[in-house]
Amino acid sequence: MDIALIAGANTGNINFAPATEYEEIMQNLRTILATPVYSVPLDRAFGVDMAYVDKPLPIAKAHIESEIVKAIRRYEPRVTVTHITWEGNGEDGALKPKVQVRINGTA
Repeated sequence: MDIALIAGANTGNINFAPATEYEEIMQNLRTILATPVYSVPLDRAFGVDMAYVDKPLPIAKAHIESEIVKAIRRYEPRVTVTHITWEGNGEDGALKPKVQVRINGTA
């Protein structure tokens, strides 16, 4: 099963008792992608390192994609990143990664 989501999307309200594993995984992914690394006091490595945001676009994209894959692999091992694309034109700084994942153990 493939799932698409927008990195850095508003995490909304936190549901402490998701009804399904799918909801739990999606919430975890949104949280990982919306959290800058070093911002969580007891786990400074949690999140995505955004140090490359002001670099030239090809360099920033490559580094941020790598950071996204590492963060998801470490903090949500129930999924595998299958593809990352980019939304926006990059001219106004509103470029956002769109991450596609596969839930492990599903077809």
